[in-house]
Amino acid sequence: MAKKQFKAESKRLLNLMINSIYTHKEIFLREIISNASDAIDKLCYISLTDDKVGLSRSDFRILIKADKENGTLTVSDNGIGMTAEELESNLGIIARSGSSDFKKETDEKAPDADIDIIGQFGVGFYSAFMVSDKVTVITKAYGAAAGYKWESSGADGYTITEYEKDFVGTDVIMHLKPDADGETYGDYLESFRIKQLVKKYSDYIRHPIITDVEKSETRETGEKDEKGNPKTEFYTVSEEQTVNSMIPLWHRSKTEATDEECISFYKEQFRDFEDPVCVIRVNAEGAVSYKAMLFIPEKAPYDYFTREYEAGLRLYCGGVMIMEKCADLIPDCFRFVRGVTDSPDLSLNISREMLQHDRQLKVIANSLEKKIKSELLKLMENEPDKYESFYKNFGIQLKYGVVSEFGAKKELLKDLIMFNSSKENELIPLSEYVKKMPEEQKFIYYVCAESVRHAEKLPQTEQVRERGYEILYLTEDVDEFVIQTLNNYESKAFCNISVDDLGLETEDEKKESEEKEKEAAGLLDFVKESLGDEVSVVRLSRKLKNRPVYLATEGGVTLEMEKYFKSLPGDRSDEIKATRVLEINGDHSAFRSLKAAYENDKEKAAKLSKILLSQAQLIAGLSLDDPSEYTEIVCSLF
Repeated sequence: MAKKQFKAESKRLLNLMINSIYTHKEIFLREIISNASDAIDKLCYISLTDDKVGLSRSDFRILIKADKENGTLTVSDNGIGMTAEELESNLGIIARSGSSDFKKETDEKAPDADIDIIGQFGVGFYSAFMVSDKVTVITKAYGAAAGYKWESSGADGYTITEYEKDFVGTDVIMHLKPDADGETYGDYLESFRIKQLVKKYSDYIRHPIITDVEKSETRETGEKDEKGNPKTEFYTVSEEQTVNSMIPLWHRSKTEATDEECISFYKEQFRDFEDPVCVIRVNAEGAVSYKAMLFIPEKAPYDYFTREYEAGLRLYCGGVMIMEKCADLIPDCFRFVRGVTDSPDLSLNISREMLQHDRQLKVIANSLEKKIKSELLKLMENEPDKYESFYKNFGIQLKYGVVSEFGAKKELLKDLIMFNSSKENELIPLSEYVKKMPEEQKFIYYVCAESVRHAEKLPQTEQVRERGYEILYLTEDVDEFVIQTLNNYESKAFCNISVDDLGLETEDEKKESEEKEKEAAGLLDFVKESLGDEVSVVRLSRKLKNRPVYLATEGGVTLEMEKYFKSLPGDRSDEIKATRVLEINGDHSAFRSLKAAYENDKEKAAKLSKILLSQAQLIAGLSLDDPSEYTEIVCSLF
């Protein structure tokens, strides 16, 4: 019996696969089980039109047997089997897959047949060599008189011989490598490990996966203890059990799987003690068909805001887990979403661990993105308390999603973000603000502050409040960047009360303000000179009504932005600094006192100027550069 050689390119590919392609050796069992499932599906398809098969769907099974004494792990199926030619074709030439040809043929003949061929690239079988030093395949094809044995110890080649086999199907016998270099291959012969791997990767294969499961029982020893009671001892027994679920929860309809069952699945699979705020089910058919079951948590996991947190959905192809966390399926702004996606239409490249970033994956990702937004909007509208609870934990993620990638996701997220309202005393979405705007109101007014309490006391809000307009309070570092990225909402421009023209003055009021400014020009120049470079401009305010002073800015950097950049690691205070503008209320008694001092006591006027600036800084939430000097100036005026 001459040993046959793999073709040169196949030999190189086998070496590459064993050493490089698969990240985790444990997936070998997933690949062998998937091939067994494919073989069963093929015979099951034939049984639809051929009574000679003599098997119904319930008769098919995959059997896993561990032989610790001989160091072998065997995966058997009662599927279609292989002829000698098919062994040569499928196992002698790596990346030549009978599954791919079969799927193409059945799609043409019976596109509606319930047949799901998982392995389409013919390389998964060779993952067995990552853990085995010899692999034997004993098979008998449906309708064939004889069986055959294929055997190989790796890249050196293989043999094919005729073999007596009673039943149709295939046995893959893997002789495991001896433990070495930190690798404990013997673990794969332990029943608990086999069960663990089946549950992890192949739990939703549609056919029963049966293996021996060990459990402890007690029995009497025939002896008695000092009290005369029978002594007992523990012993281990093995019994065959079906260890896979077979039907994925996300493949069941709402009548077959209740929300309670889905929530239990979520808690168990994703280690969360809290119910999710939302369960999203998707059954999409079209150019790319897929099913998904997604969960939106109420609270962030403990490691959510750390570098160690890995986002992504579990990705299945025909019930076989391909990736534990596929980050490409959800955008970063929705990285809090957990769940599973299952599609038979994915293209797998070389192994099921290496997904092509192709059209199918992008189509699914785009579809899920829209579905998540839609469900969040429903939650906001129908269960606002639940949405607010969710938003308090993940709203910051949505906001950073708006500003990241130069606003690429702003259209997706703009309806989901919320801000505190001056009227409602609670978080509201932008849509609600715009809906309640009076017809004459031109802008969406907002103000930035460290807290809602601070925002409520800011003097620059007086004019807007006087008109009865609502103000959004932006209290998080990212908020102002969000507004600048959005630029407008439903054609309504945003207006920063501290910086922008409020658009509330009439033409007569503007003329009156300009005349007052001209009259006070000398005084304002004096104040600017007294304050030096601490402010860029001093002017009479058109916003203040009852308060004496506030600190505005000019240019792209505001005071809140300056605070944010100053809080970052490294001192950048000189690089990114707001251009300060001191606005004084010309109708306030403080201005009249300043004016009187300017006319009669320039030294006192200079001191009052510094006091007004310090007060404006304190109102803005800024610390004083020299509190002692401020105190001395105040005390000197008594």
